[in-house]
Amino acid sequence: MMQPRYMKHKITLMLALAFVSAGMLCGEETMPKSRQTPEKLSRKVTRTQKLNYLLLLPEDYKSKKKERWPLMLFLHGMGERGSDLAKVKVHGPPKVAEKMTNFPFILVSPQCPDGAWWDNESLAALLDEVQEKYRVDTNRVYLTGLSMGGFGTWNLALTYPERFAAVVPICGGGSPIPIHGFDAQRKEIMKSLPFWVFHGDKDPAVPLIESERMVNALKKYGVKEVNFTVYPGVGHDSWTQTYADPKLYEWLLSHRKGTN
Repeated sequence: MMQPRYMKHKITLMLALAFVSAGMLCGEETMPKSRQTPEKLSRKVTRTQKLNYLLLLPEDYKSKKKERWPLMLFLHGMGERGSDLAKVKVHGPPKVAEKMTNFPFILVSPQCPDGAWWDNESLAALLDEVQEKYRVDTNRVYLTGLSMGGFGTWNLALTYPERFAAVVPICGGGSPIPIHGFDAQRKEIMKSLPFWVFHGDKDPAVPLIESERMVNALKKYGVKEVNFTVYPGVGHDSWTQTYADPKLYEWLLSHRKGTN
C-alpha cells in the first residue's frame, strides 16, 4: 500500500510539471524578462608607439632618386632586447649587412624593450612610418626573425598577411588558429604568401616541433609555397648559416605581392 507522504510528494510534482507545461504553451509572455541589456562601446582609443631601430639604406639610395626599394623587417631574439642598439647587430641581417657592400634592401631592425615581447601594433606602426619616410616598394616588403623574433615573425605574418611579399621564420613557432577566422579575401591573400622556414633538429631552446606544427598547418590550410629546411645536428643557432646564404636573399627578391 502506497504511503500518504509519498502520495503528497507525487501530487506536488505533478502540479509543478503541469504549471511548467502551461507556461510553455502560453509562449514567451510568461518567460521572465532578461536583466541584461544590449549596449555599444564607442570610444576613441589612442596609444603612442615607441621603438628604437636600426635603419640601413642601400648604397645607391640617394643617387637613384626615382627608384623604390625592397624592405626587409628583421626581428631579433630574446638576448638582444634592451636599449643598446649595438646588440641588434649581433646576429642576422644587421650583422651580414654591416660587412657586406651593396646590401639590396632597406633594412629595418627594431629593438624589443627589456622584459617585453614583440608587439604587432608597434611593428605595424614602424612599417607605416618607414614607408612614409622612405622610397619603399610596398610590393616587396619581406619579414624575417630568429628565435623570439621567429615567434614574432609568425605572429605578425598571420596578423597582417597583406603587408608582406615573403616570410622567413627561423627557429620560432606560434599558433595557426587566427588564419581560420579570415574572411574570403584575406584567406586568398594568406594562401598566396610564400614561406621559407628554418630550424635545427637538435634545438634545445625551441623544439623542432614548433616549426613543424606551423608548416603542417600552412600546408593543410592551402598556402601555395611553403619551404621547410631542417638542419641535421644543429642546435638553436640555425640562423647563422641561413642568413649567410645568398640564396635566401635571391629567393626573397624573387617574390612580390600580386605575382606570388
